Amino acid sequence: MQNLTARYNYIYNAKVILNTHQQELAEAYPENYDQVLPVYLGPEIDSNFIVKDGNGAKTMDDIIKKAQIIILEKSYSNYLDDAYILLGKANFFKGNYFNAAEYFDYVIKNYKNNTKSYVEALNWKARSLMQVRRLNEAKLTLDTLAYMIPDLKKNTAEPLATLAQLSIYHHKNAVAISYLKDAVKASHDSQHKIRWTYILAQLSEQQKNYSEALLSYRKVQKSNAPFEMYFNANLNRIKINALLSGKKINKQDELLALLKDDKNTDYIDQIYYQIAESLIADEAYAEAKKYDLLSIQKSTKNQYQKGLSYLKIADLNFKHFHDYLNAKLYYDSAVNTLPKTYPGFELIVKKNQNLEYLTKRYETIAKEDTLQNIARLPEKEREAKIQAIFNPVGKHDLVNTQVSPNTSPLAFNLSESNKPQTSSTFYFSNAAALSKGYSDFKKKWGNRKLENNWRQSIRSSAQTTNQDITDNMATALTNNAGIDNPGLSDKTAEIKAYTTALPLTAGQLAQSNQKIIDAYYDIASFYLQELNDPEEAEEVYQILLNRFPGNNHLAASYYGLFLIYKNKDQTAATNYKNKILKEFPGTVYAKTILDPSFSLKQTELETTLNKEYNSIFEQYQKKDFTGVMQMAAQVLKNKEENYLSPQYAYLKAIAIGRTNHVDTLLTTFNGITNSFPDDKLITPLVKDHIAYINEHLQDFQKRKIALIDFDPNEPPFAIRRAPAPSVTARQEVIPAVQQNNKIESAAVTNVPKTEKPIPAVPIKVEGMFSTAVSTVYYYVIDVADASLTLSSSRFGIGQFNRGNYSGQNLRHQLKEFDNDQLIYVGNFSNFDEAKTYADGISPQLKQIMKVPASIYTGFVISKENFDKLTSKDILNKYLEFYKNNY
Repeated sequence: MQNLTARYNYIYNAKVILNTHQQELAEAYPENYDQVLPVYLGPEIDSNFIVKDGNGAKTMDDIIKKAQIIILEKSYSNYLDDAYILLGKANFFKGNYFNAAEYFDYVIKNYKNNTKSYVEALNWKARSLMQVRRLNEAKLTLDTLAYMIPDLKKNTAEPLATLAQLSIYHHKNAVAISYLKDAVKASHDSQHKIRWTYILAQLSEQQKNYSEALLSYRKVQKSNAPFEMYFNANLNRIKINALLSGKKINKQDELLALLKDDKNTDYIDQIYYQIAESLIADEAYAEAKKYDLLSIQKSTKNQYQKGLSYLKIADLNFKHFHDYLNAKLYYDSAVNTLPKTYPGFELIVKKNQNLEYLTKRYETIAKEDTLQNIARLPEKEREAKIQAIFNPVGKHDLVNTQVSPNTSPLAFNLSESNKPQTSSTFYFSNAAALSKGYSDFKKKWGNRKLENNWRQSIRSSAQTTNQDITDNMATALTNNAGIDNPGLSDKTAEIKAYTTALPLTAGQLAQSNQKIIDAYYDIASFYLQELNDPEEAEEVYQILLNRFPGNNHLAASYYGLFLIYKNKDQTAATNYKNKILKEFPGTVYAKTILDPSFSLKQTELETTLNKEYNSIFEQYQKKDFTGVMQMAAQVLKNKEENYLSPQYAYLKAIAIGRTNHVDTLLTTFNGITNSFPDDKLITPLVKDHIAYINEHLQDFQKRKIALIDFDPNEPPFAIRRAPAPSVTARQEVIPAVQQNNKIESAAVTNVPKTEKPIPAVPIKVEGMFSTAVSTVYYYVIDVADASLTLSSSRFGIGQFNRGNYSGQNLRHQLKEFDNDQLIYVGNFSNFDEAKTYADGISPQLKQIMKVPASIYTGFVISKENFDKLTSKDILNKYLEFYKNNY
C-alpha cells in the first residue's frame, strides 16, 4: 500500500508540478541570443548565490512537502530514492544549489545499485555544481557519469547535454558539439532538440564551420521554435549566407526586408544592429554608426541589445573616429546598461576608467585655450564673450508643468479596470488555459504589444495619429521628469570665478600654458604606455613640441618619440636619440639609451643609497653625532654625487651644529648652498636656517654649541610654538632636533585660516566616497609595507615643509591599518591648496621617502573621506574613486 500511495499520490503529482514549472521557466527565461545559450535552464543567482527571481518558490515548496512525507511516512516504500531526487530538483529550481547538490550526493552514496536513480543523481549534482561555477567538482562527477553512458540503453540525452554544458564552460566547443549531436539523437523532447540544435549552430559558427551552422539554423527555422529563437536563427542565417556567398548588398537588403514584417516590430533594434555589424565588416563605419544609433532609439524593451549598441558606438568612436570624448560617454552608457555578467565587462569598465583620465586632460586643454582666447580680447568684448558662454542665445527657462512626471496619460481612464473582479468559470479565469494560450500565441506572433489593431501591418491615418499622440505625451512626460525649476539660478558667482581664472598677466599665462603642456604630455604618455597606440602618441608629442618647443617635458618627449620611431623610422629615431644625448646628457633617458641596463642598475643603486641613509639616520636619532659626521663624510667622499647627497650633507651639518660653535655650522651651511644650488629640498631649508641664525647671531655666538637640545635655560634656536593638539593616529617624534619652526619640527599647532567662498559644484558620490566640498583636506602618502620604519621619510617631509611652507602650520602624522602606513600632511582649507602642495612635493618624493618608489602612492583626500579609510580594500576603492573624479 505504501508503494501505491507514494507513487500515485505523491511522486506523480510532484512530477506534474515540476514539469509545469520547467515549462513556465522556459517561457519566461530571459534568453540572451548574443551569447551561446545555456544547455539547460535554472534560476539565475547573483554573486552572493542569492536567487534573483523567486517566482515558483511556493510550488517547489509543495514538492518538498510531498517528498518529505514519503521519507517520513512511507519509509518502507520503494520510492525513497525518487523522493530525495525530488528534494534535490525542488531546491535546484528554488536556486538553493548547494542544498540540491547535497541531496543528489546522498542518492549517489546510498543508491548505487539503482542505475536509473544513480545516473540521474550524478547528472543533477553536476548541474547544481556548475550553476555555482564549481567546475572542477562538477568535472569529477561527470567523469563518473561519462564512464557509465556507453552501457546505458536509454535516458542518455540529459547526461550528454550536461557534459556538453561543461565543455562549453571550458571553451572546448568541438567536444561540446559532439556531445550535443548525440544528445539530440537520443532525446525524445522536441523543445530540447530545438534548443540544442540552436546551440549547435552557435558553436559551429564560433568554430567557423559556417556550412554546419547554416544547416542547424535552417533546422531551427523549420521547427516549432519559439518566435524569438526563430527570429534570431533567421538573422544568423542571413549573416552566414552573405558570408558564404560573398555578396555584401544582399545581406543588408535581406535584413532591411525583415523590417517590413509586422511580426518583427519588437526586434527592430536587433535588425538595425545586425545591419550595422555588416557595414562594419565592409569598413563603412560612418553608416554603421547611424544604424547603431537607430538600434538604440528603437530598443525599448531589450536593455541587453541597447547595451551592445552603446558598446559598439563607443568602440567605433574609440578605434575608428578617435573621438575619445564621445567614446567615454557611450562607454558610460554601456557600463550602466549591460549586466555585470557580460563577457569582458571588467575590461569595458577599465577602458571606461582610463578614458576618464584622457577626457579630463582634453577638457583641460579646451578650457585653458578658451580662457586664453578670451583674455586676448579687449575688456568690453571679454565681458560680452563670458556673458554669451553663460547665457547662450536660444535657451529659455522652462515653466513648471502641473502634470506629475510619473502620471500616465491614460491613468485617468483606468479606475474602472482596477476594480476587483468576481470569481467565474469563464475561460479567461482559467490560469492553465491562459498560460497555454499565451504560449501558443507567442510561438505564432512573438511578443506583440497590447494595443488595438495589433494584427494590422498598415494602419489608418486616424489610428496612426492616435498612437502618435499617446507616444508624444509619454515622451513629453519622460523628458520633463528630470526638470527641476526652483527658480533662476544665480550665475554671478560662476561668472566671477570664470573671470578670475582668465590669464591676464604673464605669470597667469605661464601657469595656464603649463596646464596645457602637462595635459598634452599626459595624453601622449597614455597613448604610448596604456593604450599601446604609438601613432596617436606621436601626433600628440608633435603637437606639444610645435606649440611649446621649450616645455619642461622636452627630454621625456624626445625619448617617447625615439621609442616610437625605433621600430619604423631609423633616421627619425637617430635624430631624437642625438637630441637627447646632446641637449640632455645627464638625464635618465640619455643614460638608458647608452646603457639599456641602466634602469636595473639605478634601482640597485637607489636601494643601497636608501639603506645607507637610513643607517646614518638611526645614528642621528640616537644622538651619536660624531658617528653621523664620520659616516656622512665617508659616503660623500666615496660615492659620486647623487640625489641624496644634499641630505647626507644636511645630516652632517646638523651633527656639527650639535657639537660645534655656530661659526663652524654657518660655514657648513654655506658649503651646502654652494655645492647644491639647484636642490629644491635641502637648499631652501638651509637658506632659511642661515637667515635665522644671522638674525639672532649675537645669541648664537654666546653659546659653546650652536644647537642646544631641549635646554630650557638657553635661548631657543627659534621661537617655540605651542604644543600641537593630541591626535588619535600614532605620531612619531624625532628627538634629535629642537622643537621649533626653523629646524626639525614635526608637529605644530593649526591656526584657523580664513575660508574663501567656494562656488557650488556638482557632487559625485560613488559608494562611501563623495566629492562634497570640505573645509579640511590632507595630502597622503600610502606606503604599502608595515614593516618599514618611516622616521627618515617623515624627517624628509618636515624638511620640505619648513623649506617651502614655513609659517603655514603644516603637520605630518601617521595612520596605520593592515599592511599600510599612511603619512598624511595638513591641514589644507580646500582641494586646490592640497593639490598645489601635492604638485610641489611629488617631484621630491624620491629624495624624501627613502623607500622603493613602487610601494608608495600619493593622493589628496578630504577629512570626511579620510576618516573612512580603515582597511586596504577601502583604500583601493578610494584610489579608484580619486582617479575617476579628480
